Amino acid sequence: MAREFSTVGVVGLGTMGAGIVEVFARNGIDVVAVEISAPALERGRATLKGSTDRAVAKGKLAEADRDALHERVHFAVGLDALHSVDLVIEAVPEHLDLKQRIFAELDRVCRPDTILATNTSSLSVTEISVATSRPNQVIGIHFFNPAPVMKLVEVVRTVVTAPEVVADVEALCARLGKVDVTINDRAGFIANALLFGYLNHAVGMFESHYATREDIDAAMKLGCGLPMGPLALMDLIGLDTAYEILDTMYRRGGRDRRHAPVPLLKQMVTAGLLGRKSGRGFYTYERPGSPVVVPDEATPLATESALADGARAIAKVGVVGSGTMATGIIDVFAKAGYEVVSVTRGAEKSAKVCEAVKTSLNKGVVRGKLAEADRDAALGRISWSATLDHLADVDLVVEAVVEELSVKKALFASLDEICKPGVVLATTTSSLPVIDVAMATQRPADVVGLHFFNPAPVMPLVEVVRTIRTSPEATATARAVCAALGKTGVVCGDRSGFIVNALLFPYLNDAVKMLEASYSTADDIDHAMKLGCGYPMGPFELLDVVGLDVSLAIQRELYLELREPGFAPAPLLEHLVTAGYLGRKTRRGFRDHSHR
Repeated sequence: MAREFSTVGVVGLGTMGAGIVEVFARNGIDVVAVEISAPALERGRATLKGSTDRAVAKGKLAEADRDALHERVHFAVGLDALHSVDLVIEAVPEHLDLKQRIFAELDRVCRPDTILATNTSSLSVTEISVATSRPNQVIGIHFFNPAPVMKLVEVVRTVVTAPEVVADVEALCARLGKVDVTINDRAGFIANALLFGYLNHAVGMFESHYATREDIDAAMKLGCGLPMGPLALMDLIGLDTAYEILDTMYRRGGRDRRHAPVPLLKQMVTAGLLGRKSGRGFYTYERPGSPVVVPDEATPLATESALADGARAIAKVGVVGSGTMATGIIDVFAKAGYEVVSVTRGAEKSAKVCEAVKTSLNKGVVRGKLAEADRDAALGRISWSATLDHLADVDLVVEAVVEELSVKKALFASLDEICKPGVVLATTTSSLPVIDVAMATQRPADVVGLHFFNPAPVMPLVEVVRTIRTSPEATATARAVCAALGKTGVVCGDRSGFIVNALLFPYLNDAVKMLEASYSTADDIDHAMKLGCGYPMGPFELLDVVGLDVSLAIQRELYLELREPGFAPAPLLEHLVTAGYLGRKTRRGFRDHSHR
């Protein structure tokens, strides 16, 4: 039978420590909250009061419950106050020597049967435990910030942690209303090991002037449904904290270059640009600790915040292709008021595209998102053709044909001959080099990538891909068109994966490697990323939806272009694809979908 914890101690009352105190006190457990000094103790008390007062103001906590919560908390200076607690959770800064000193003192102060736990997010629980004479009673209990809200707890066992200690802590997590995932002691555990490689990659993308901070963040929020962009999230975490976590994971995790902190990160920490806590990081804030972003004059390595003026007027658009993406793009342009020429190969395909567009627009009417008159007006703006010659008088051509370079190059060579001067020629490729397509024409300055996301009528993001030959006017035109469509256009260079795929798929690949190493299960990894990081889907859920074959192809392209060892496709992913386990489309992937 699981042990009953009646009194818990918390060491360190920063944001995380105060949040952990609140979690226990909310659930009827007495807490001894300890700090190193009286001023630090008062700051912790104020943090707890502020959090609970906000909960009352939002109607999430009754005043009587708040008052009862505070009565369960005893504040004290010094570790001696923890002499009779059943469990201690340490939540001090991520410095191994500091944690070891605290655990050595806790070992002296606490009862022999007291469980000692660390909230570390990246350090070795084993190295912390050896500072005591009871390493079998030391465990990691990693809460996520804000602790009262986030449902996930990573329970980290060392090779000597007693099984009954693990069982007692798992039962405690259930009592607290948390979802626990129990894992072994490894750098970064699950969530941080997957999250911080992605965050570090985003910082590197910004450092190299590949895209602006706003465009990187918008791409991942709108393209992947993430609650925050990576650079805004780094500011929230704290750049100093992020650096320490990355550096620890790099040193303890096999020196994977994905976790080697990007030089810009160390420079910003040295300069005191720590994110929200200091009032400035990748963004500038109203004041230290404020979430309100204000305009700034000199953000580190900020690239252009606005594109050059000179966007060309676009009234008539040609869309080439007959697939789902072409259909969605026609829908989007026609609803936005553009005259559209749809070009397909043959009357039969043209009729199918016409019917698909009508179906899409009718769905908008049925769902109340489009008036019947607007649907009819949109249909009236579309003309249908089986020849490219009807594109002679358009202002913009959007190509949405099969992802084969030879096909696209041949098409663009034909468009070069047919279209009038000044027409912007756009490819919707998601994986091919835009420059290869552009150089099939005599007007590479007018060629740009417009990577819509599927389904185009729904997804709010478009990646505007400029090559080294794309003119500022063509890029400005593409972004202006995105705005007219009601889409967010994010501008980036012509590199494999652009922004979204370049950041997303290495993260998915890392998750496969974690599963392959038998560190955790697919279910627990998915739980960790959804509940610990607020992701809409876990990595394995997403891989099954995208298709393992598609994911493998994208990861191969990223690896071939960047030659980063950490981007090499996980062998498990290759084996599953070879075996025909492609995800939902084959009803077998990382999970069995045969019952759906």
